Amino acid sequence: MKRTLTFFIFAVTFWVVGIIEHAQAQTISRTIGGGTVSRGATARGVITMSIPSGLHVNSNRPSSEYAIPTTVRVTGAGIHLGAVSFPRGKNRKFQFSEIAINVYEGRVSFPFSVTVPANFKASAIKVRAAVRYQACTNEVCYPPKSREITITAHVL
Repeated sequence: MKRTLTFFIFAVTFWVVGIIEHAQAQTISRTIGGGTVSRGATARGVITMSIPSGLHVNSNRPSSEYAIPTTVRVTGAGIHLGAVSFPRGKNRKFQFSEIAINVYEGRVSFPFSVTVPANFKASAIKVRAAVRYQACTNEVCYPPKSREITITAHVL
């Protein structure tokens, strides 16, 4: 009896850990101008989310009042940041919803512009990005996640 209970606890723990790891499997990469920007010029910044197969995240306009939208906010001191562009998602129907939900799958890029003033004094810029998303499978959605990232680029 004790062995069966121990095995059961181990199996449930392994299953829960697998679910949590799957929900956190999204990776976020970032770049600004390939790592360098020029004073008095505008460069392109990109935040890219890689969503593993079997998962999707709600788009920034998921078309359901209960689905938490993906948001990306960028801030930086002494530079001008353009608005983040959100790609179109795909409308998909899932078991847990009566209507189609607009989602992102695979690799999704969120571009924005960075303008460095001509009189910028520092040798590098630093952009902080806050990314919030909700990952789901075809059956269930996980709690929303927030990720804070920093993007740097050398100033020429």
